[in-house]
Parts: sequence; structure tokens; C-alpha cells
Amino acid sequence: MSNVAASIPIPSAPLPAHAKIKTIEELSEIARAAQTRGQRVALCHGVFDLVHLGHVKHIQAARNEGDVVMVTITADRYVNKGPGRPIFPENMRAEMLASLANVDWVGINHTTSAEPVLDTVRPDIYVKGSDYENPEDDVTGKIKSERDAVERHGGRIVFTRDVTFSSSSLVNRYFDIYDPPLRDYLQQVRETGGAERLLRLIDSVQDMHVVLVGDTIIDEYQYVSALGKPSKENIVATQFKNREQFAGGVLAAANHVASFCKSVEIVTVLGGDDYPTEFIQAHLRPNVRLTPIRVEGRPTTRKLRFVELGYLHKLFEVYTMNDTPFGEAERAEIDRVTKDRVRGADVVIATDFGHGMIASSTIDALIANSKFLAVNAQSNGGNFGYNLVTRYPKANYICIDAPEARLATADKFSDIATVIEKQLHGRIDCDNIIVTHGSFGCYPYSAKTGVARVPAFTKTVIDTVGAGDAFLTITSPLVAAGGDIKDVAFVGNAAGAIKVGIVGHRSSVEKVPLVKFITALLK
Repeated sequence: MSNVAASIPIPSAPLPAHAKIKTIEELSEIARAAQTRGQRVALCHGVFDLVHLGHVKHIQAARNEGDVVMVTITADRYVNKGPGRPIFPENMRAEMLASLANVDWVGINHTTSAEPVLDTVRPDIYVKGSDYENPEDDVTGKIKSERDAVERHGGRIVFTRDVTFSSSSLVNRYFDIYDPPLRDYLQQVRETGGAERLLRLIDSVQDMHVVLVGDTIIDEYQYVSALGKPSKENIVATQFKNREQFAGGVLAAANHVASFCKSVEIVTVLGGDDYPTEFIQAHLRPNVRLTPIRVEGRPTTRKLRFVELGYLHKLFEVYTMNDTPFGEAERAEIDRVTKDRVRGADVVIATDFGHGMIASSTIDALIANSKFLAVNAQSNGGNFGYNLVTRYPKANYICIDAPEARLATADKFSDIATVIEKQLHGRIDCDNIIVTHGSFGCYPYSAKTGVARVPAFTKTVIDTVGAGDAFLTITSPLVAAGGDIKDVAFVGNAAGAIKVGIVGHRSSVEKVPLVKFITALLK
């Protein structure tokens, strides 16, 4: 036993709050020492953003079950409770809990779920609220894995049945954390049964097979710190710190939708001798199948961004690509494979980054052979003005951003709702369109209901790379399932809000965090 556990007996006199706060590893050592003395360790775990009577009763129940009560909280970066949450940062939340007499020790969990805490601390009793007692009612789907983690170390799970409150409900009702337009919009969705309807819609796509067709992009971030301006040149000198490489483009897009649908396939073009298939497959989720078309003499498209390390400001980027037209035989093979793989898919998503894979003949193959076709034609530094969504004369669903919509319609100044309804819809045979608009939210359009607006759900933006792809791929199956376009836009905004908090493609938007995000917004 280490000196930490040996030197910290169960306190006979109240400790100051800050002295009760320990690392998860220290809690483990304290738990082993207590159990050696024959004492039972009870653990509570959660966000505890706004401590209320329900929490007090919950912790009291833990005290009734155990001799030593530990509470662990979710670190700020892993809280999926919507914009402005948590209200109190992790250190303040830990101190609030440590101030309670019934709490002996507090720790901050710097992982995405409770299982690592349970495996490390190994409590005798794990105390959960009664709303988790029925696994079918658990929106996180985690209660079974948490129970397994507790029981494999000889512990047991106990559900409290005292008075309960929801921190999210109290925050939404009494704390003014949303701008008035967003607050009013969320209240309107609550009053129309939005939470239940949205969760049903998300669940409705779980058995779908999705095929994505588009460009693979290897995104690399080179993190640097600025040194200053050289005395003889008008440039900024930087010092290299480290680098990070991501599977981007259609690969990242596929990873987003893979958490929501049963099976996903990617049809893409790769360079002839770079980035082995094994390397790319290792960056994909298990239910994503890769169907690559290797083309000799071309590189896999790579985008190298130099990023200032302190604030993650991007300084400039370098493209490695060859977007000249493919030869006749290569083009025929791309179109043949595309035609073959999209047949029978429930949803086909064209993630068209405009780097050469999707030609007009490929678009014809997509339209002719897709049961449901969703399209994004991206404008970026490598294709600006040459990859308009109007290349697609027909689609079931289009999702682009506001600048792309303006470019496609050659309309710089009209109201974006007018651009969508009066111009974009008139140029493309498509009855479902969503135009994303950054901090303004998004504008969903249906031929049945016209244009609406859904406010943005967050103002905290770490990195916008891939946010539009997450929006597109997660919402496409929802439109195919017959979801109301405004409900689809709500889910898309939630997905986008989660994605802009992720650096590059370090992780994808997953179903459980998204469901938790939506549930917290609408409590």
C-alpha cells in the first residue's frame, strides 16, 4: 500500500473541502485501505452540475449503504448537457460536493464514462438513481456495462428511490443560460413533445445500411508556436511542436453515421502507393467497410494545416492532390464500382469535396441507382467556384452551407430563406434542403412546409473542420426515415454543436452523447 493511502485514515473530524478532493488513483488506494479494515465503500457518479435536494438524498442513501462515501464527477470536457453546460466548472463542482458532511472523498473522472472509475476504485456498492433501474429507460445505454464493471470486482449496484430532481430541468427552468430566441425555441419544442419524438426518430434508423461515395482526405495538423517576424522577410516564423494525423473527408463522415446505423460502406479513390488500406481501416469504426479504388500515379489527397498551438488558430494550409480528370478506364472503373455498391443501400450519401472523384458520369450513376440520395458539394480552397451543388440535377436531400448556397445561385445579397426557396429549389429537383449558417443556426426547407430556422445550440467553437460532414451524414438517414425536416435540423444542430468542440477528427459524433445532449436541452 502506498504512503498516500496509509497516511489518510477515514477522517474522524471533518476535513476541509479541498483536502477531500483526490485523483481517481488516490481514491483507489483509499478504497483498498478501507476495505482492508472491513469497511464498505459506496460510490456515486455523475455530473452534479447543480447540487439539489435530490442529490443530497442520493448521497444520504449511499451513506446508509456504505461506511465510506466517494463521489466522482464527470470532467468538463466530457459533459454532454448542451450549450452553457456545465454551469460550474469541474473544480467548483468537486468543491461543492466535498463540502457535504456525508461525502468523504471526491474525484474528477477524466474519461468519457464511469467504467474506468469503477474498474479503478472497485467500490462495494455503486449507487444509481431510480431512473436508471429499468435499462430500457436508460438513454445512455451504459447501465449494463456499469453493472458488469461493478460486479466483476465483487460489488453490487443499488438504486435509490427517494425524491428525485433533474439538474438539467432546473437549469433550463431557472437559469438564464440561453439567448432569448434559443430559449423560446427550446420551450416550443418541449411543449410539442419534442424529446420523445426526436429520440424515436434517431432510433428509427438503427437498422439502415448506408453507403458513402466521395473523396478521401488525410488531414494533418502541424502544431507550432509563433516566434516572430524574421528581420529580412515578411513572414511569420514558427517553431514545430508536434503533429497529428486524421482520417478525413469521406472517412470521417462515415465514422459519424456509423454510430447511428447498422452498417456503413465507403466507396472512395486512394493513391496508388500511399496510405495502405490497413492504415485507413484502422481509423474507421468496426461497422464501416472500405471499398477503395486505387489509382496509380496519383496521391491520396492530403491537407496539411499549420496550427498555432495556444489557441488552435490555423495559420495556413498546404494541399497535396491531383484533381485533373481521370483517364477513361479509371473513370469507367470508378463509375462501375459506385453503381454496383450503391444499389440496395437504404441511404446513399455523396460527400463531394470536389477533388476529382465524382464526375458528371458518377453523378448520373448515383441518381440512377440510389434509393435515397443525399448530397453535399463542398466549396473549399481547392475548388472554389467549380464544385457547385447544381452539378446534381436531382437528389432526395441536400445539405450545404450558406456560402455554398449563394455560390450555387449566384446570389450574394438576398435573404438566405429566399435563396433556398425561390432559387436553389428551382434549380435542383429536391424537396428537402438544409442550409447551415454557422452561429445563425440552420435553415431547413421542405416543399411541404417551406423554410424555417433552427437557432445554433452553442457559441463555443474549438474547430469547425468536419462539422458540416457530421451534420450531413447524421441527418441523411433521418430524412430517409421520413422525419420532419425541422426535427432533422434540430438533431443536425446538436451534432454540429458537439463536433465543433472536437479538434480535427480526434473523435466522431456518437449516438449516446448526442442523445444525452438532446435530452438535456429539452428537460
